Amino acid sequence: MEQVMRDFFLFLSKNRGLTKVAKKYGLRFGAGRFVAGETVDKAVQVIQKLNTKGLDVTIDYLGEFVDNASEANEMADNSIKAIEAIGKNNLKSQLSLKLTSMGLDISEQLVMDNMRRILEAAKRNGVFVTIDMEDYSRCGKTIEIFKELKKDYDNIGTVIQAYLYRTENDMKDLNPYSPNLRLVKGAYKESPKVAFPEKKDVDENFKKIIKMHLLNGNYTAIASHDEAIIEYTKQLVEEHNIPYDQFEFQMLYGIRPERQLELVNEGYRMRVYVPYGTDWYGYFMRRLAERPANVAFVLKGVLKK
Repeated sequence: MEQVMRDFFLFLSKNRGLTKVAKKYGLRFGAGRFVAGETVDKAVQVIQKLNTKGLDVTIDYLGEFVDNASEANEMADNSIKAIEAIGKNNLKSQLSLKLTSMGLDISEQLVMDNMRRILEAAKRNGVFVTIDMEDYSRCGKTIEIFKELKKDYDNIGTVIQAYLYRTENDMKDLNPYSPNLRLVKGAYKESPKVAFPEKKDVDENFKKIIKMHLLNGNYTAIASHDEAIIEYTKQLVEEHNIPYDQFEFQMLYGIRPERQLELVNEGYRMRVYVPYGTDWYGYFMRRLAERPANVAFVLKGVLKK
């Protein structure tokens, strides 16, 4: 049943018509739990509250299905506004973005121009930028663009997904760049031809790449709400005397907030992924797909209304 629900919400996440409807009617039906608001000012308020609790942040201006240059440029402009807001308000925050929102599906020149604009603004404001990973069809392109940009910018990282068969080879390929990587399980619906279909295999691969990246001496963000993965990382760090400033835990805004604070109190760096913007629908559907408990929460919120 859980897999059926996951597939259903992943299917809904790709519906362009529902995306337009969601943009029109705003953050209703429980999405406000996972999305900080529709404007950068709202996001700043959320980040300030999280920072006061000892939580670091990465902020993401949401956007999907960008299919023209003017919209891609607008998305880049909004990312720069977010960077400037981080700098102006002295927030402990980084920036995350998707290359499709910067024009990846339109032209490589467009996405590179937008990324360089963003990274220059980030450099001026002392902000680190992470390129989010998307579905398998865009994985190779994303890695190549990251490698190209890494030649000129130190303030950039990307994401590696444990559920893909190619992941271990990708990490070996990236290691010479001493990359700052966010390691995740993966949240897209993929064919068993390219991704592990069984959760236990994904979990084992996740542990393998966490160990590989940490023992290579690279900065590692372990992005997971899975207690078994968190405990595995803590044990690995103690066993190999890995310094606490070489890694961090990451979780999504609105999911396991109590555990986030516990990790801070235990002395670990904890970063919260905080999305904002009007184009929240696809992100929201993927959060419902990941955790059935989120669906129950949303239904309670709708019934209260």
